[in-house]
Amino acid sequence: MATYDLDEQERLDELKAWWKRWGSLAMAGLAVAIAAAAGWRYWQNHTATQNLEAGTVYEKLTQALAANDGKTAREAGSMLIDQYKNTAYAPRAAMLMAKLNVAGKDLKSAQSQLEWAVANSKEPAVKDLARLHLAGVQLDQKQYDAALKTLSGSHSDAFAFRFEDLRGDVLTAQGKQAEARAAYQAAFGKMEADNPYRNVVELKLDALGGETK
Repeated sequence: MATYDLDEQERLDELKAWWKRWGSLAMAGLAVAIAAAAGWRYWQNHTATQNLEAGTVYEKLTQALAANDGKTAREAGSMLIDQYKNTAYAPRAAMLMAKLNVAGKDLKSAQSQLEWAVANSKEPAVKDLARLHLAGVQLDQKQYDAALKTLSGSHSDAFAFRFEDLRGDVLTAQGKQAEARAAYQAAFGKMEADNPYRNVVELKLDALGGETK
């Protein structure tokens, strides 16, 4: 029993010595870990709340657009971009606002909103759509070089034919028929045989005197 008590005392003394040397550091580390865990839980809850609130505002935006209520739509869209810019709803709202401005002939505002959507969207598909619409707005404003630059970046295969087709439109507007024909041919080749838009590309090629293959 005496040996057992001695061993216990030695371990206790070692623990006291360790705690004297490292105790404050250990407590600081524990405090940091607790704070980090609390911060992570707060961020998760905050993100969930933001997404829920943004979803409600986005629904209000789409309903306002369906009802042709431009004032309410603009208010909801601005709120999403200003207050919920880190959610997936904000880039979508920017694209809808751009569409509303295109209809109102305000191409400069539409361009700014689409540029914002391209810069802030974290979803590749949404980013690709925003770039397509942006290039279209740039084409309408005769910003041909800017439109070609917008179309030149990488994009998903699902949008490849749309990028090539729009590139053909820009090149046609520039009077570069040979390059436009090549772009349309590339677009035609990237579409499935049952894609109804193939007929549109064929018409564009016919207008340029080019074959589809």
